[in-house]
Amino acid sequence: MNEHELRDLLSRVRNDTLTVSQAIERLRQLPVELLSSARLDHHRQLRTGLPEAIFGENKTASQLVEIFTALLKQKDVVLATRVAADKAGEVLSKLDGLTYHDTARILSGNDQYIPADCGRGTVVIVSAGTSDLPVAEEARICLERFGHRVETVYDAGVAGLHRILAQADLLQRASMIIVVAGMEGALPGVVAGMVRAPVIAVPTSVGYGTGAGGFSALFGMLNSCAPGLAVVNIDNGFGAACMAAAINRKIKE
Repeated sequence: MNEHELRDLLSRVRNDTLTVSQAIERLRQLPVELLSSARLDHHRQLRTGLPEAIFGENKTASQLVEIFTALLKQKDVVLATRVAADKAGEVLSKLDGLTYHDTARILSGNDQYIPADCGRGTVVIVSAGTSDLPVAEEARICLERFGHRVETVYDAGVAGLHRILAQADLLQRASMIIVVAGMEGALPGVVAGMVRAPVIAVPTSVGYGTGAGGFSALFGMLNSCAPGLAVVNIDNGFGAACMAAAINRKIKE
């Protein structure tokens, strides 16, 4: 149940079109639905403003089908991250109403329930290189389904600094910026030094030997001298999207 549904429920009680007992029965099942493979948190959208998302990497196709079957009955966006293409194919063969975003490795559904323009402004997602696209696209797909406007600047790393400098006007207009980079992780510090908006840095596991699976980028971002820069975990496009959504969310009266 999301905030819109709860407001509707309370309005119906106030207008005597729904009894208190009927409303209590609706709310009784609100917090948790127990499945054989998961405990679904249907209260999360109402509590945090973000729907529950499935971490699909270590789940079987059968488990994903069971979870999606339950979530698709709710009036909320459905997301599963880190879903391999072969596993996604099995799920899609058994369930209708889902879309697979192959670059981001995301399965999504219930797009009819994407909330309308939840953001104070536009979130700009910047990637250093084409190899960082899976993480950047994970952030984009999630943010759009959370109801936020997104623009992208891809393949604009510091090896060709003019590429990001040419986007200064767009970056200055952004209300929130996510910067995704591997290798030495220098790009987020450059962007944070150009703008007044908060910047979320996402280190990726892209890089050669001493890149150490993204740790070099992570340490570089954590040690940046640019103010207004925060860092999430390696390859965590979903986490960056959630943080950006929380910061960019409109304050409701």
